Amino acid sequence: MENLRTKCFRFYYWAQALVAPGLKNAQFEYAELLKSKLTPETRWLDIGCGRRLFPEWMPRAEEEQVALRARLRFAFGIDPDLASLRDNRFVHHRVASDSRYLPFADASFDLLTANMVVEHVASPGALLSESFRVLKPRGIFLFHTPNALSYATILARVVPESLKVKLIGFFENRKEEDVFPTLYLMNTPTRVGSLSRSVGLRIIDLRMVESSAQAIMLGPLVVLELFWIRLLRRSSLRSLRSNLIVVLQKPAEES
Repeated sequence: MENLRTKCFRFYYWAQALVAPGLKNAQFEYAELLKSKLTPETRWLDIGCGRRLFPEWMPRAEEEQVALRARLRFAFGIDPDLASLRDNRFVHHRVASDSRYLPFADASFDLLTANMVVEHVASPGALLSESFRVLKPRGIFLFHTPNALSYATILARVVPESLKVKLIGFFENRKEEDVFPTLYLMNTPTRVGSLSRSVGLRIIDLRMVESSAQAIMLGPLVVLELFWIRLLRRSSLRSLRSNLIVVLQKPAEES
């Protein structure tokens, strides 16, 4: 299997350079935006932190995470999955809880983040309400999540969960314990806008971004997906791109 995976990836990178030059995974854009929001004094909470801040496959992911931890004084992580939480060595303080209740005082944080977490949240309104409460005035909530209107998400939503776990293991080489049910309840710009406004958060940045192809393990068939990704670079089709990166802000206190 590993030899097959290597061959598929080698073919993919060759085809990607020809069909969709410059294509990068959306995780890189999220990581750069995150780092731009952090200072040594930032009080930061990573929601649904899991085992790590960035995916294991990202080049220098381990070094980047260690460097961020060393740079910050106040890095917190929250996750309901105890096994994942125990493995996370990249935050200073780990808390077991879910997004419906953030066990922190009002106005505790300058920055909240959620990397590929919002799609799993059953009560996004509660998440945003809690986010508003624990953010300081002018505080930021940055999240990265799949676009519910993208081809990959539409296909994922019709696949039974039991089969989806096996497919994710094949396509993404992820362990079964790291695959969680998806709901996609706040995964379009319209839903983000309506839910954030309902709790008082403002959208200050919303990006529809492209990301790596999903069908790498299908060999030459991935070329069809690459042509589709290239087509989505047209501004008229941006709403169908694979991922959302969103920055919400709590307004300043009124005088």
